[in-house]
Amino acid sequence: MSNNKFFGAHVSASGGVQNAPLNAMAIGAKAFALFTKNQKRWDANPFDTKTLDEWFKNLELSGILPKHILPHDSYLINLGHHDESSLLKSREAFIDEMQRCSTLGLDRLNFHPGSHLQRFGKKDPDLEELTYSAEIECLETISESINRALDCTKGVIAVIENTAGQGTNLGYKFEHLAYIIDKIEDKSRIGVCIDTCHMFTSGYDIRTQDAYDKTWKEFDKVVGREFLKGMHINDSKPPLGAKVDRHESLGLGHIGLNAFGFIANDERMNDIPLILETPNEDMWADEIKKLYSLIK
Repeated sequence: MSNNKFFGAHVSASGGVQNAPLNAMAIGAKAFALFTKNQKRWDANPFDTKTLDEWFKNLELSGILPKHILPHDSYLINLGHHDESSLLKSREAFIDEMQRCSTLGLDRLNFHPGSHLQRFGKKDPDLEELTYSAEIECLETISESINRALDCTKGVIAVIENTAGQGTNLGYKFEHLAYIIDKIEDKSRIGVCIDTCHMFTSGYDIRTQDAYDKTWKEFDKVVGREFLKGMHINDSKPPLGAKVDRHESLGLGHIGLNAFGFIANDERMNDIPLILETPNEDMWADEIKKLYSLIK
């Protein structure tokens, strides 16, 4: 089974994206994530020919396939923004990120769905699954943003990351993810990345085999396993249901090592990027070795 699991980490692309495959090789990764531009800026220069040549050369050297690479978009983007000008800026930036992935020969882009910032709608007591109309209006806006981006681009899957539910961030319920997916016109180009820390702190337990099975059974029912296109493998500093996003090194948080053993032996996680975002980069090589050692 070890040949079917692709563990790695979100490596640095400092000095240019061409360095990311080398940084992944250095820690023994078989998958990796990266930012294709500065994640704290709106704009970025197009890739020059030298950068692209080195990127493809280093990627081939690494032996890592594009489907095992999970680029992440800028943290500034909010595809559910209530303000029209801010929404337009986010949509344009997201389309640019999708195009950058395409230029690099990558087939997916990971992103946080968006935040309603308490500016949409009012409380609606008649809604059961989604308590606030603010949430629904925001989810509708996010869905429209994704559809627009897919219309303008080719070949890149929009991969929604589940969130911890901190502040007004949406995507912390499986129902949020399912709502967005339902609205996407081209289902072949929409997917989900499940972050284990976010999953846990938003209230989904994975610490025991029974809890793990129950949570993933619910995911399969509500979202659909066919949409799982990647995972972020993190332990959690906050406890179950805290709705706080703080990652911890594997085995040192409230999730514990057992859950990562369940993932390592779950055939449903085969052939997708399984990416560490744990806080101590010096431990990544050892953590990748540990994850492979958990395979029975």
